[in-house]
Amino acid sequence: MATAIWRNASRLRSFNRCLYARSLSQFRSSIPSSTTTPHSLCAPSLPSFPPAIPVGAEFKSLGIYGRFLSNSTATPTENQEKPSSSLKTNSEETQNTGGSQQSSGSEGKPVRGGPVSWLSFLLLLATGIGIIFYYDNLKKRHIEEISNASKAVKEGPSAGKAAIGGPFNLVNHDGKRVTEKDFKGKWTLVYFGFTHCPDICPDELLKLAAAIDKIKEKAGIDIVPVFISVDPERDTIEQVREYVKEFHPKLVGLTGTPDEIKKVARAYRVYYMKTAEEDSDYLVDHSIVMYLMDPNMEFVKFFGKNNDVNSLTDGVIKEISQRKK
Repeated sequence: MATAIWRNASRLRSFNRCLYARSLSQFRSSIPSSTTTPHSLCAPSLPSFPPAIPVGAEFKSLGIYGRFLSNSTATPTENQEKPSSSLKTNSEETQNTGGSQQSSGSEGKPVRGGPVSWLSFLLLLATGIGIIFYYDNLKKRHIEEISNASKAVKEGPSAGKAAIGGPFNLVNHDGKRVTEKDFKGKWTLVYFGFTHCPDICPDELLKLAAAIDKIKEKAGIDIVPVFISVDPERDTIEQVREYVKEFHPKLVGLTGTPDEIKKVARAYRVYYMKTAEEDSDYLVDHSIVMYLMDPNMEFVKFFGKNNDVNSLTDGVIKEISQRKK
């Protein structure tokens, strides 16, 4: 393109020179001479030649050449624009073709889902629910086993299989020798304590007295309350007699020698021990338990300090009712 423009410019410059020389010669010929010059001084006249280009033709030629030049300069630009437009068209077609290929490829291949699909999520949820349900049932079963085991332990003594109780030979609050055989044929509640006890023994004996009255009232069952001293050195027959009268008229008080008390305490699995001793004033630490014995003087069930009058009453009635069936 640069070569074509340079050629056109060179032609235009040559044409301008010719046009300028032609115009200058016509201009000089149209000016009259103001003075006469001697013929001798005049330059020899040159022969006149007709103009090679008619007058006015140069302007027409100039216009034609200008149009030609403009067309020639515009043509390369158009030629350049056409390839660029064709390139754009080709690129668009390529893009369309690539897009169609991508779309066709995406249609042909299955779309891959996320890292967690609905199916895997549902399987995971079902597994979690199953595990929770399994461990919940396992926990309930374990609790039931513990409950059944505790019930079995409680029912064992109720059946009289525990090695609690046995023969004894003591003195009652009237000074009469008695053994376990004297209490056979009757339901008895046995409590171990001592007459110098400041608070626990009186509370337990009051509860025992109230319970046997309620048992008689509710179930019509006669219960013999028995108090056995674990302080034989201070609990004489007279001391025990005065002590049991304060709680209930049916309460039987028993005492004996230290060896006899030791033997009966061992038979009933009762713990007792003297505490700090100052002269003759001391306390005895002992088990706080009531033993329900059947008419054969066999152990049925024990009731601890945590039982109040009502629970003691209901517990005794329940045990006796089960044995009578």
